[in-house]
Parts: sequence; C-alpha cells; structure tokens
Amino acid sequence: MKVIFLKDVKGKGKKGEIKNVADGYAHNFLIKQGLAVEATNANLSSLDAQKKKQEKAAAEELTEAKKLKEQLEKITVELTAKAGEGGRLFGSITTKQVAEELQKKHGIKIDKRKMELGDAIRTLGHTKVPVKLHHEVTATLTVHVKEVK
Repeated sequence: MKVIFLKDVKGKGKKGEIKNVADGYAHNFLIKQGLAVEATNANLSSLDAQKKKQEKAAAEELTEAKKLKEQLEKITVELTAKAGEGGRLFGSITTKQVAEELQKKHGIKIDKRKMELGDAIRTLGHTKVPVKLHHEVTATLTVHVKEVK
C-alpha cells in the first residue's frame, strides 16, 4: 500500500515522502497513529500544493533577508562606553546591547543570537559584526563605540 508520511518514522520514511509499505503496517500502525495517510489522488494533490506553498514561503523569506541585508549594511550603530588608557573599555559591548540599540534608533529588530560576534567588543572604534539573516544571507553591521565624556 502506498502511503504519504505526515511525520518522520524511524527506519521507514521522512515527512512528505511517498513509500510503499505492508498493508497491515499501514492500516494498523501508520494511519491509526496519524503518522501517514493513504496515497490517494486527493492526498497527493494536497501534498503538491503544500510543497508549492512551502517553496513560495522560503523564496519570500530569502527576498526579505536580502532587503534587510541592504538596510543593515548602510547603518552604523553608535554606542558609548567608559574607556581607560589605550581605548580599552571598562567592561564590554555585547550583542544584546547592539540589538537593543538597533531596535531603538533604527526600528530594526534582530535577535542577538543571529549576530556572530566571537567575543564581546572591548575596544573603542569601529567593529564589523556579521549578522546571519538566512542560511544563504549574511550581512555585515558596523558598530561604532565612542568614549563617554
């Protein structure tokens, strides 16, 4: 019997796959547990529609990420901090502070976890911070740290 998997089933198939399985296994386990449905024409066409919808959503997500990248690369986030001799900060500037400032000044909300800053910023001046917006799109945000007068 051909079935369409609704969820991943270890050793049998992944979500969205169409496979041939034993009739008893399909009726008594997969369909009963809600793990699969019978591969009828109606179910196959709804699966196609669902896949097309997911592809369209993924394409829109990629376009949005590219637009946001263009915006971010034009912006310089300015932060102030106390510094000692040689431009060394007392403390550090974290991705959380950068994300909050970006939200406050420019109205762009980005999760601090998307900023790939290896270590917190501990010096004055300009720093380039890579921001992963999408698995294909990475923007570079400029952060300028100034000394508090």
